[in-house]
Amino acid sequence: MPRRVPFEVYLHTVEDVGCESFLDLGEFPPFDPDDEASEFGRLLGTTEDPLAALVVAEQGAGAVRDRWVNENVVQDEYGDFVRAGRPSGASADGRPWPDVRDVV
Repeated sequence: MPRRVPFEVYLHTVEDVGCESFLDLGEFPPFDPDDEASEFGRLLGTTEDPLAALVVAEQGAGAVRDRWVNENVVQDEYGDFVRAGRPSGASADGRPWPDVRDVV
């Protein structure tokens, strides 16, 4: 019988130090370099169910389900954001950015 592996939901917050020639989000420094836990990300929750993991992300970080991207695509999305001049308030599709100030 296959063993169920739990889903862990992490919030990764890093300093926005990118530019059009530097988009490697994995190399961006954490907001607090002295906090080892923030270097990997803050655990928002663990669940056995993938849909419940989406709910954890929505409630804990303001994530929007139909705006998720794969890990390998996020760098491209960030590049689009940088090239658009880092618009504040809303993304290109008119939706507001998630507010994570209370989570971080």
